[in-house]
Amino acid sequence: MMVPRLLLRAWPRGPAVGPGAPSRPLSAGSGPGQYLQHSIVPTMHYQDSLPRLPIPKLEDTIRRYLSAQKPLLDDGQFRKTEQFCKSFENGIGKELHEQLVAQDKQNKHTSYISGPWFDMYLSARDSVVLNFNPFMAFNPDPKSEYNDQLTRATNMTVSAIRFLKTLRAGLLEPEVFHLNPAKSDTDTFKRLIRFVPSSLSWYGAYLVNAYPLDMSQYFRLFNSTRLPKPSRDELFTDDKARHLLVLRKGNFYIFDVLDQDGNIVSPSEIQAHLKYILSDSSPAAEFPLAYLTSENRDIWAELRQKLMSSGNEESLRKVDSAVFCLCLDDFPIKDLVHLSHNMLHGDGTNRWFDKSFNLIITKDGSAAVNFEHSWGDGVAVLRFFNEVFKDSTQIPAITPQSQPATADSTVTVQKLNFKLTDALKTGITAAKEKFDATMKTLTIDCLQFQRGGKEFLKKQKLSPDAVAQLAFQMAFLRQYGQTVATYESCSTAAFKHGRTETIRPASIYTKRCSEAFVREPSRHSAGELQQMMVECSKYHGQLTKEAAMGQGFDRHLFALRHLAAAKGIILPELYLDPAYGQINHNVLSTSTLSSPAVNLGGFAPVVSDGFGVGYAVHGNWIGCNVSSYPGRNAREFLQCVEKALEDMFDALEGKSIKS
Repeated sequence: MMVPRLLLRAWPRGPAVGPGAPSRPLSAGSGPGQYLQHSIVPTMHYQDSLPRLPIPKLEDTIRRYLSAQKPLLDDGQFRKTEQFCKSFENGIGKELHEQLVAQDKQNKHTSYISGPWFDMYLSARDSVVLNFNPFMAFNPDPKSEYNDQLTRATNMTVSAIRFLKTLRAGLLEPEVFHLNPAKSDTDTFKRLIRFVPSSLSWYGAYLVNAYPLDMSQYFRLFNSTRLPKPSRDELFTDDKARHLLVLRKGNFYIFDVLDQDGNIVSPSEIQAHLKYILSDSSPAAEFPLAYLTSENRDIWAELRQKLMSSGNEESLRKVDSAVFCLCLDDFPIKDLVHLSHNMLHGDGTNRWFDKSFNLIITKDGSAAVNFEHSWGDGVAVLRFFNEVFKDSTQIPAITPQSQPATADSTVTVQKLNFKLTDALKTGITAAKEKFDATMKTLTIDCLQFQRGGKEFLKKQKLSPDAVAQLAFQMAFLRQYGQTVATYESCSTAAFKHGRTETIRPASIYTKRCSEAFVREPSRHSAGELQQMMVECSKYHGQLTKEAAMGQGFDRHLFALRHLAAAKGIILPELYLDPAYGQINHNVLSTSTLSSPAVNLGGFAPVVSDGFGVGYAVHGNWIGCNVSSYPGRNAREFLQCVEKALEDMFDALEGKSIKS
């Protein structure tokens, strides 16, 4: 079947993002309504009939694995790895694969990767900060006076709660990737498909070239928290809770945003409560509890037990069950680098990093989402993000002139106070010291390449994503003289309980092309360089298509390894091969998203000697946000990325490349 070339990388804009999206009818006299859309197709209509994530054939996985290893190994190493692969494919690998397939047949309600992936995230003992939680920053409200902190916090909170209500009522448009929107993204099609039973509905969409996406993660957006436990954390959700958690200066406040009947508390009351919190003159918390969520998970689990037994059980329960966490920061944002640092980690006092997401709003109205990654992937978060941006900017609940209600916030807003023993104070101080020391080591820098973007590259018949990835390969080669393990995330949400698959952008094609551009540009004509770029683009397009269809090699090998461990089988040699360790030591970890709501996104490197590369290819420019630790230099890497893009654009315009 034809695969959305994009499928998961530039996350599909939810059907209700962009022009022509249905606006919400105003309910009589009550201001904007309780819902942000009224989909005639129920939200989960396609869920039951989604296709299952395929387990690739073992020989395909081995072939793809070896292709990805080729540019990273010399001939001797490659021959050894080939041998490991051969004996794996004909021996223990074959047995494990057959067991995986049999197990998958017994579990048709889910995907083969879902369980192992949750295990991987929840068993990890590293801090969630930097290691797992990414951020996405919102564009400013186009109406500048709406970027006032109180106005924006109120509007975004109301829109977020409208999203929650719309989702739970089944009125949120299903997430669908449309290859031919003129046929499938229409009222006519929706009126038809809603009568097709859920067990068949996916096929109806497929006939008009539309791909419904898995929405099983969405319920974890709200009232959810990752709880630290010894050896493996747990995800907790309490969808009965009606209160919002607000953090300011490391102090914790809660108030209800839904009433007993489940209706949204009036925006002017929410505004009044937020105004009250913003004007509270209490000093910053002396021992900010939030630092504990940045700790090693086993240490945090132990300290959490101490918190519980010191009489804080009820307060912690309020934190864990809150609809979400709103973080109000008392300072403005200076520039994009400051924005990235603040939204990725901040000073550790004013975030609850375990919450499914933190909505952060600074003094100047700069806003972002920082999210915990075990429960879900970019698709669900980006859909929420897009809808909240659209709703809060196009149909804002309040205006900058709105007067807050005359509510008695002193009664309604509850400030949570935690009883801290000396052991807990010591634990918080230690967490702070560790946090501060770690954050000092992180560098972030960004690039806006203004010479062109998607429009120009598509005219050249090149994949914009392939060109961005090729620039990273050239940049690393120029800076460090080698080709290294590279990871690009691709969603497999086209399948039931799909998560992600890895695209491996470093190939023999990108290596050859990068060496031509970086080491000997004068030896090649512009035409030859163009031809090499076309080859890279074609191959990258194929890898992307395969990954989106669940036909990568990374998740399959991961699941086989997880199965061996679960069965107590000795780890097969393939996994002990240094080359396997090296290809999974992702020096270049990359992820792209583009949406009219996103200003920029970012994450930390996944290894100490790596780069974390968030990027987006826009219509006429390319944005790139890079993080590094002391072993690497993000600023210099970006200078090399810029040089690579300049060189490629020169070659495409028929100019000769300057060395």
